Amino acid sequence: MILSSPAIANVDLVRVAKSKNRMYLLDGEQVVKSYHVVFGRSPEGHKQQEGDQKTPEGRYVLDYKKEDSAFYRSMHISYPNEEDKRNAAKLGVSPGGFVMVHGQRNRLGWLAPIMQRFNWTSGCIALTNREMDEFMNLVAVGTPILIDP
Repeated sequence: MILSSPAIANVDLVRVAKSKNRMYLLDGEQVVKSYHVVFGRSPEGHKQQEGDQKTPEGRYVLDYKKEDSAFYRSMHISYPNEEDKRNAAKLGVSPGGFVMVHGQRNRLGWLAPIMQRFNWTSGCIALTNREMDEFMNLVAVGTPILIDP
């Protein structure tokens, strides 16, 4: 069930279903808002290292907002966590980082109807710019994000 007035919702979890290209903003068990999202160019599997074009899977935190980047608005995902760092060290690679929920590449927002049809990021989670504005208004820094396969 989707709440009728997301502006007054208290989003306490962002849940992402990679296999469905969906993001759900949850207030308890109620879906406040649902979005079609796209991921890294190689979306299957958990991010293991820098440059693998994968979006991480697991539980993280949306730990800060960023307004000045190559993309329209963004919120940082706390990847890599300690387990990600240990796994990368075992493989002898860098885990990478700077994984975000963001809008479209700056000055190319008009391409969203095309860009949101395929996975194009380097491992981030992308929304349209309008959706990103809504996301930034509804989701507070410190909100957990659960990314499922």
